[in-house]
Amino acid sequence: MNKPDIIDVFDRTLLRLRRDRAAMKIGDYDFLLRDVAARLCERMDMVRRGFPRILDLGSHHGVLAQMLSARAGTEAVFAADLSPRMAQAVAELSVAADEEYLPFAANAFDAVVSNLSMHWVNDLPGALVQVRRALKPDGLFMAAVLGGESLRELRDSLMTAELNVSGGASPRVSPFIDLRDMGALMQRAGFALPVVDSDIITVDYSHPIKLMQDLRGMGASNAVHSRLKLPTRRQVILESARIYQEKYGDARGRVPATFQVIYAIGWSPHDSQQKPLKPGSAVVRLADMLKAEEVKTDDPALP
Repeated sequence: MNKPDIIDVFDRTLLRLRRDRAAMKIGDYDFLLRDVAARLCERMDMVRRGFPRILDLGSHHGVLAQMLSARAGTEAVFAADLSPRMAQAVAELSVAADEEYLPFAANAFDAVVSNLSMHWVNDLPGALVQVRRALKPDGLFMAAVLGGESLRELRDSLMTAELNVSGGASPRVSPFIDLRDMGALMQRAGFALPVVDSDIITVDYSHPIKLMQDLRGMGASNAVHSRLKLPTRRQVILESARIYQEKYGDARGRVPATFQVIYAIGWSPHDSQQKPLKPGSAVVRLADMLKAEEVKTDDPALP
C-alpha cells in the first residue's frame, strides 16, 4: 500500500525478487558492498566509542554485519533486509524487513548502519524518521547510498543506444539521490549534528557487458516503475556496449564505471550533545579572531 504524498519511484516488489534471485551467488559480485562496508567501519572507528547493539539495515548477505561484529564494544548485531533469502544468508541475527516499515521497538539500538540499500527507498524521509525512533538517545546513524553521479557512463551509453536503435529512450538506470538532498533529509528527520560527504569510486572493467552482469549479480538492476517492461533488445545492448567503449574506453580497451557514494552520519538527539549558540551570543568577535576589519552590511560605502 502506498503512503500518501510519497512519490512511488521504485518497484519494491521487483527489487525484493531480484535480491532473492541474487542471494545464492552474490558473493561473486559483492566487491562494491565489501569496499563500502570497510569505509563505513573506518568512519565508525573515528567516533572512538562502543555501540553494544547495532542494526545492519539493508544487510544484503551480511558483509557489513560481519565487520561490525568484529568491532570492539559490539555485543550483538542484528541484520534486516527486504529480501528473505538475503536475510537467511546472514550469519548474525536477521529478519526480513522493509526499510519503509521497520518492525523494531523505540530505543532498540545504539547504532543503525546501512550499506548501499537506502537509495532504493521510496519514502526516504519516513524511513529516516523510523530509524531515529529505533535508536536510543545519542545513538548513531550512518548510511552509505549511491549518489547522482553513479553509473553516468552506463546511463549515457544506454540512452544514446536506444535513441539510435529505436528512436526513443526509456529509464534504463535507476535515479540516485543528490548530496545536498541527503543532508536536508537528515535534518528534516530530526537527526542531530548531521554530516554528509561523498567519495567517487571508479571500477575498471574489461567490457561494459561485465558491468551489466555485475549489477544483475548484486540484485541492483533498474527497478523504477517507469522502466520499459519488455526485455531490452539485444541490438540496444550491443549498441550501448559499442558506444560505451568508444566514448569512455582507454587505450587498453577497458572502461570505467563511476560510483558516487554518499555517506550520511547523524545522531539521535540527546541533552549531552553540542548545540549551536543563539545568534548574538558570541563572546569573541570573528573579526578579532581573523585580525580583520569588520564592515557592516548596511555600510553605504559598500558597492
